[in-house]
Amino acid sequence: KMEEFLNLTQLKASLKEAILLDYYTAGFWWAKEMNFSLIQLSGFMDLINFALENLSSKHMTLGDNLKELERAMTGIGETESEGKGDLNLFSIEQAKAIIDYLVTSLFKHYKTYEYLFHSRREEPVISNE
Repeated sequence: KMEEFLNLTQLKASLKEAILLDYYTAGFWWAKEMNFSLIQLSGFMDLINFALENLSSKHMTLGDNLKELERAMTGIGETESEGKGDLNLFSIEQAKAIIDYLVTSLFKHYKTYEYLFHSRREEPVISNE
């Protein structure tokens, strides 16, 4: 179902699509293990997508992507009167766990993901042999 939702059409032939499917699926199951509500799960998946889009489409550096993540998560744990964070549906403890997850799963491997999204690879030649 994740493959369908992400519109991955070349999964069997594309290492990039296979890696993305694996990353999103791992994130989904991590969030489920954290017992996130449906709204929290959706917000978490949005954060994963946000960080990957910053890397793949916007070509952000690691530092810039971390700054954007900080901006996106500003206001977590505050009430409506204290601040306006887009993701205030998470507690501070959950936000810390999310940051830890993103650091260990994405940001520690940032160069690898940059290579995945931005390096030019030659198309493999497959013959009948």
